[in-house]
Amino acid sequence: MIRGTPILVYTGPRFTDFYVTQPVCGASRAGLLTGCYPNRIGLPGAPDHRARHGIHEAETTLAELLKGRGYATAIFGKWHLGHHRAFLPLQNGFDEYFGLPYSNDMWPYHPEARPGTYPPLPLMEGNRVIGLNPDPAHLTTWYTERAVSFIERNRERPFFLYLPHSMPHVPLGVSKKFKGKSAQGLYGDVIMELDWSVGQVLEALERQGLTERTLVIYTSDNGPWLSYGTHAGNTGILREGKGTTWDGGVRVPCIMRWPGRIPAGTVTSEPVMTIDILPTVAGIVGAQLPALPIDGEDILPLMLATPGVRSPHEALFFYYGGNELQSMRSGRWKLIFPHRYRTLAGRPGGTGGIPAKYEMHQTGLALYDLTRSPDEARDVLTEYPAEVQRLQKLADRMRAELGDDLTGVAGAGRRQPGRVADESTN
Repeated sequence: MIRGTPILVYTGPRFTDFYVTQPVCGASRAGLLTGCYPNRIGLPGAPDHRARHGIHEAETTLAELLKGRGYATAIFGKWHLGHHRAFLPLQNGFDEYFGLPYSNDMWPYHPEARPGTYPPLPLMEGNRVIGLNPDPAHLTTWYTERAVSFIERNRERPFFLYLPHSMPHVPLGVSKKFKGKSAQGLYGDVIMELDWSVGQVLEALERQGLTERTLVIYTSDNGPWLSYGTHAGNTGILREGKGTTWDGGVRVPCIMRWPGRIPAGTVTSEPVMTIDILPTVAGIVGAQLPALPIDGEDILPLMLATPGVRSPHEALFFYYGGNELQSMRSGRWKLIFPHRYRTLAGRPGGTGGIPAKYEMHQTGLALYDLTRSPDEARDVLTEYPAEVQRLQKLADRMRAELGDDLTGVAGAGRRQPGRVADESTN
């Protein structure tokens, strides 16, 4: 959330074709906060307690950009850009931090965790560990209470509030006030509490008279983890889920609200991505873009529902599995490159927090017209050879920039993450 010339990154128009950079939480958050494809800055995947790397000090986060314009900045929730001190939020533009440094399933009490797999999960405030193995049932309420307090304490100045909830990532947890209330099981209860959290934040803005001065962005970091079945969401007609670059893994909800600036009730199907938030915000607040190259574009005209405006991207690219360019989106077209991917192959997910087992399948080169086949089921590769050739040329241009493990291209535009030499630098 941004207030001043506003921002609350939390949740305007409704973007029906809004994408994350990768179908996994760490890399997705890196894209959101830097405006870069995560493989450009050395942050693919989802680092855990063993990771010796994190966001490099030369990268500019959204918080740093706004802090330079006089904004108060805070994050309450899941960070996941590196857990060593140099990579934590306070060293990367945030004034306040409370939450988990990585995913809440990276702890010893997860039902699937093998003995000795994970050390205690740290709960952090600022740069300090203030507790171990926090009960997941408290996380949503704790984060929400901190968010509301931050709004109240900064009502007289511009602020940036980043509220990346740990839920509904497994293992699920819900407070007593919502436990058993949804009639949809534990997952439904968790979603009810997240809805409550959104309401608490919006009500706090209203109480402080900040509603019309605050841009609110509500979105997600990847598609649902389908193997968890009853402890996960679903993708409707979209194909596959988290951990794949089919649309079920990388296409997410996005709603924005900025009364008086963004027209209410508008819908856009232009494809855009989380990397576009940083340059858009920079334009809104009059900040310079980062010194190092970024990949996002200013999408304010789309947010304002300007007639005739199209996506500023010729194409969006989806990497996963290290540095594999697995798919791309350009206008109505989605081109899939040959790669292996995980799937339940039509089987149901697990129950009670225990996941079902995935199978590994192989796809060849395929082309989908998402206006006619949003489920990526009808391959039209042979019907549009000129379109395939155009997309392949765009992909080759991206490979030259960011590389591609599938084709053995290194990429000239990739940067290194920050690294720690030993545990003494933690």
